[in-house]
Amino acid sequence: MEEQVMDGWLTPQRKSKYKRLLLMKLKEIMGDVSDMERGAFEGSSELSHMPVHLADLGTDNYELEFSLGLMESEKKTIREIIDALKRLEDGSFGICEGLGTPIEKPRLKAIPWTRYSMEYARMIEKGLANPSESFRRRKYDRSVIEEEDDEGGDEDLELEDLDLSSVGVDVDDEESEDAIEEDLD
Repeated sequence: MEEQVMDGWLTPQRKSKYKRLLLMKLKEIMGDVSDMERGAFEGSSELSHMPVHLADLGTDNYELEFSLGLMESEKKTIREIIDALKRLEDGSFGICEGLGTPIEKPRLKAIPWTRYSMEYARMIEKGLANPSESFRRRKYDRSVIEEEDDEGGDEDLELEDLDLSSVGVDVDDEESEDAIEEDLD
């Protein structure tokens, strides 16, 4: 029943705007992660040829670990955006996976890849809900979980493996992310 409510709300124009917004954010984050990977590994290889004070080495190792942690966080966001694009296609976009209710428009505008409504997100934060026991299971969840189990997890997501050539969104398009967000009001 909630999907019918969302169907009327998620017009083809809004669906297109959310898709463009998600794809622009995906490309932006992928660029950031590529830059971080390049910087982290180039920086560490440059230092290996220089005599270094032990304190400097500790700082450099901390910075490398910090960069790697940021990259993992960004890769998780990439996976969430890809899942949101799949939800746009299968019609479940904008529906809380925990409660099965519509996600608030301001929340979708702020975090278009979100899976949960504000109410359910608060429940998770308070330990009152477990996201793995969600109300709705996406059609593609089982195949994704099985693939992750077969491959030993999805932590080895390689940005080069993602084919975005078919999406047809240029981050430098005349229509900016801000303009798309304004149209979603």
